[in-house]
Amino acid sequence: MNAEPSTTRPYRGQSQEQRRAERRSRLIAAAIAVYGERGYQQATVKAVCEAAGLTERYFYESFANSEALLIDSYNAVAYSVLGEILRAGESAGRDNAVRSRAMLTAYFAALQREPQSARVFLVEIRGVSRAVDLAFDASLRTIGREVARLVAPHAADDELLQAGVIGGVIHIALRWIDSGYQPPIGTAVDTALRLGTVLATPPRAGRRAA
Repeated sequence: MNAEPSTTRPYRGQSQEQRRAERRSRLIAAAIAVYGERGYQQATVKAVCEAAGLTERYFYESFANSEALLIDSYNAVAYSVLGEILRAGESAGRDNAVRSRAMLTAYFAALQREPQSARVFLVEIRGVSRAVDLAFDASLRTIGREVARLVAPHAADDELLQAGVIGGVIHIALRWIDSGYQPPIGTAVDTALRLGTVLATPPRAGRRAA
């Protein structure tokens, strides 16, 4: 049986796969905006589709349900912010203190610059379901591992320490946002840097002995 020509024919220079990927990206961008404004629990598939300028038919083309969209929206935000953090660190030279400050400044600046994304990244992801919790945990593990790679290679295998420091910085960021982005970003970075120093400081000899 011959395939339907309409499923493979390019449209406006785009293949079917390219059009589907473009629709999926529009839905993710719309979800970040809607979740950031209303909150995930108050958002509907219809509202996201309307914001994306698409029908619900196209939602189910890419996502099994709203939780799947939340996970992908969260990952889009989390790994975009992580990319900014890593680029800032890699551009800051080899001094750990300078590199750590640059990475934290990039992090707090991203949260302040895009408050809707920050809400998805810090608030809306929590407590929805086990699948969403697992996605959140996986991203924090990746963030901890990548940050340690740049500023604390000695802690590359210490996931507990990474979790403690990254979690602590996130809580500082939450309090900072709840306070209306006060104190000024430089002060928030200084506070987070004091915590980050724990990760960057190598353990003393014998400290980790069994």
